[in-house]
Amino acid sequence: MTDRNKGILLMIASSVFFALMATLVRLSGDLPTMEKVFFRNVVGFAVSAFLILRSRGSFWGVDKRALFIRAFFGFVALVFYFYAIDNLPLANAVILNQTSPFFVLILAFLWLREKIRKPQWVAIIFALFGVSLIVQPGLDYELFPAIIGLLSAVLAAAAYAAVRHLRLTDQPQTIVFYFTGFTTLATLPFLIFGEFVMPDLFQFLALLGVGITATIAQFLMTYAYRYCEAGELSIYAYGNTITAMFLGLLIFGELPDIVSLLGVTFVLFGAYLNYYSKQSQIVPESGERDCS
Repeated sequence: MTDRNKGILLMIASSVFFALMATLVRLSGDLPTMEKVFFRNVVGFAVSAFLILRSRGSFWGVDKRALFIRAFFGFVALVFYFYAIDNLPLANAVILNQTSPFFVLILAFLWLREKIRKPQWVAIIFALFGVSLIVQPGLDYELFPAIIGLLSAVLAAAAYAAVRHLRLTDQPQTIVFYFTGFTTLATLPFLIFGEFVMPDLFQFLALLGVGITATIAQFLMTYAYRYCEAGELSIYAYGNTITAMFLGLLIFGELPDIVSLLGVTFVLFGAYLNYYSKQSQIVPESGERDCS
């Protein structure tokens, strides 16, 4: 199996677990956002620390600046995303967050000097138009949470571009350790000073599930970015959107209104244009091109 195919499969698997995480966040009920963010990361923090100890790897990392960028932007993006999940239909919150691949394209171009082809610019325009349809006030749809959900995508894009850069210097468990450790510590003051609500048994199991699914998804994603360019690979994260729409309908009976659904269609079409553009770059002679 080529590096490209490995990266794609890992990202698809990661996207499914991220959708399960989002569903469990909603199922955990009316708990403070910071409490949910804490549980989302504390499991990954423990697991990544164990893996580093077992492999006798580095806790400190090599590129500390990029590690901090990944951790900080990832933390803020996660808080915004969880807020959007709690205040929007699940599918809408996820699709807004999943516009991050288009912002990854731009940031990868500016930071990592990865090229953006003309069809990809067209894809970005389609996606932004789709977002303009999704981010619209309605009877059951608030504008502020939608903007917060979109901002989570911008910040997540910065974090993912950092992950792509870190593949050159640091191991996946170190990258996850920095992110989950930073986020766990950053949420503790909120829990200590009044932002903690004792969950019931169902809520606790849901929160534990958030941590487990998020940890699995995080490692799968981090490994995936070691195989492919940030701009190409992130498109396959849209498995998150499809899975979340299905789960939102199945569990919560949620279906986006016609305007939002049209917006989702434009975003997904933009994703397809970007995918098609990348496929046309495959070298004909070899029949396949690795992204390593």
